[in-house]
Amino acid sequence: MKITTGLFDHMVLQRTPRNVSDASITGETSAIGKVQARVRKGSKTVKGLDWKTVGTARDGSFEAKLAGVPVGGPYTVELRVDGAPKQSVTVKDVLVGDVWLIGGQSNAQGCGRYEHAEKPHPQVRAFFMSDTWGVAKDPIHNMWETVDEVHIRLCGGNVPKPKKITHSVGPGVAFGVEMQKITKIPQGVIACAHGGTSMDQWNPARRESEASCLFGAMIRRLQKNGNKVAGLVWYQGESDANEQVVNKYTDAMVDMVQVLRDEAKDAKLPVAIVQLSRVLGWGDRPEWNSIQEQQRTLPEKIKNLVVVPAIDLTLDDTIHVGGPDMNRLGRRLAHGMAALTGLSKKDRKPIEFKSVKIEADPYGFAEIRVKFNNVAGELKSGGARPTGFAVRGPDPAPIYDVTLDGDEAVLHMCGTRSQIQRKFLYYGFGTDPYCNITDSADRSLPVLGPVPVGACEARTDFVRSIEVSELLEGAGKLESVQYPDGTLQMLRRKFVDDYWNMHAELMNAGDRLVFFRCHFDCPEDMKLAARLGYDGPVKVWIDGEEKLHDPSGINPAVPDKSMIKFDAPAGRREILIALGSNNGAAWGVFLQFERLGLSKDLLEKGAEAFAMPKIVE
Repeated sequence: MKITTGLFDHMVLQRTPRNVSDASITGETSAIGKVQARVRKGSKTVKGLDWKTVGTARDGSFEAKLAGVPVGGPYTVELRVDGAPKQSVTVKDVLVGDVWLIGGQSNAQGCGRYEHAEKPHPQVRAFFMSDTWGVAKDPIHNMWETVDEVHIRLCGGNVPKPKKITHSVGPGVAFGVEMQKITKIPQGVIACAHGGTSMDQWNPARRESEASCLFGAMIRRLQKNGNKVAGLVWYQGESDANEQVVNKYTDAMVDMVQVLRDEAKDAKLPVAIVQLSRVLGWGDRPEWNSIQEQQRTLPEKIKNLVVVPAIDLTLDDTIHVGGPDMNRLGRRLAHGMAALTGLSKKDRKPIEFKSVKIEADPYGFAEIRVKFNNVAGELKSGGARPTGFAVRGPDPAPIYDVTLDGDEAVLHMCGTRSQIQRKFLYYGFGTDPYCNITDSADRSLPVLGPVPVGACEARTDFVRSIEVSELLEGAGKLESVQYPDGTLQMLRRKFVDDYWNMHAELMNAGDRLVFFRCHFDCPEDMKLAARLGYDGPVKVWIDGEEKLHDPSGINPAVPDKSMIKFDAPAGRREILIALGSNNGAAWGVFLQFERLGLSKDLLEKGAEAFAMPKIVE
């Protein structure tokens, strides 16, 4: 009598919600009759399992269902065919608890330095690549003993056992040990990962044409162990961070998880994935951030999935998480999975991005408040300056400081709200960022971005090309200045920044006046707002009609200091701005236009969905 699936020495059987086994077992036997089971824990027989009939044998094989073995162990399980004393088998050291698939590429397989391997725990077992169970210890992916053709082929043939194991630590063992600590019951991990592999190599559809595919090998190992597991732990994506396949990543993950759940006959099979950490030497590769952002948002596409950030972890080489932090990652995965599944009421799901909003500080500069969900305790940075955020756009937006406030990070910007409004927020921008923000439970913020900083608005860029007059005799605070009726001599100037900086000309000129004129075309009737910032007395005319007089403009110039709303019929329009020198204290002007009255749906579709005024240069 020989068992082929579902029950082996040193195995962990997956428990049911009733905390007992429900193991499906198949095997070979020449006998015909009832299959009976006796289960003992030490010298005592488990109640109700003293040669209980659990299946039938015929046609050279048998099937059985070992149900009702309580969580715990170790157990000795004896199977026999009734009336055929020589047709029996004994399986030793069997536990009942939770079993997890470990899949992905090299960081799941394990490349951390062996000297940092997690200490084994007797109640944490692994199904090694050799199709045998034992106490889990790194390396659990012992490729030199693999029985699956796909792993042999990807290794370039049979791999000799290394004389000395140096790099083999992955998150699997630490995950199992921490899950045992959380649940107080046995844990098992089924090793399925392989380094350097892409989502295409994990494509379930490849089973139709290739018997030796990675997904097929994982399903074979699942079926070998009775087709029942508690969930999947996954670390993969490095090989998909290239322009050829990056846009297929989300769909590939959705498909793989769906087929796995179908195979496991569990529509809600829990999944915990790792968000990519760092990589050195890859240069400017936006695909890396794209994979990270797709991973961050996967819970929107795949229910019952959590994403565990790893961007703050150390490396042992250019791409592999280091041994000590592999164990740290395993613990993060365990607590994330425990929160997802309800195995722990104390744990929270991994930190998730919630919202971003812009505020102005007392000096007119922007503060970006980034709020997160699931923060345990408070955000902190180990006593160092909080680092890892970036605000990106066509022009730089420097962050001069970051402060942490409970579940929020406050970014103090070298710029105003209008300058920041149309930019994008990142945490962990690039391939090798330095990120050091965690919560009180040692969980990292997720890599995120691009996330729009401001609400959807229809604004033009700041006007930089403008007609400028010569310096004219001043008029105090502009009370007596009238619209000049075409008598001005103007020259076009292009400023390098959003701000028309005239300070060098105004500072020693005494009481002077300068005009700025901008023409813009409206392709249709519009409701517009001219947004102005200035640090001297100003008057503004639109199509010759006075719209603003502010004699008290003072430093600093804030782009949103004044907002002039007006109707703009289709055609060419004009805005004319007079700036007083304030006896040399004035500097310049900001100007941009906003289209008003558009619906939220239209704004969310983006600039291609509606017309905007065009600046005439």
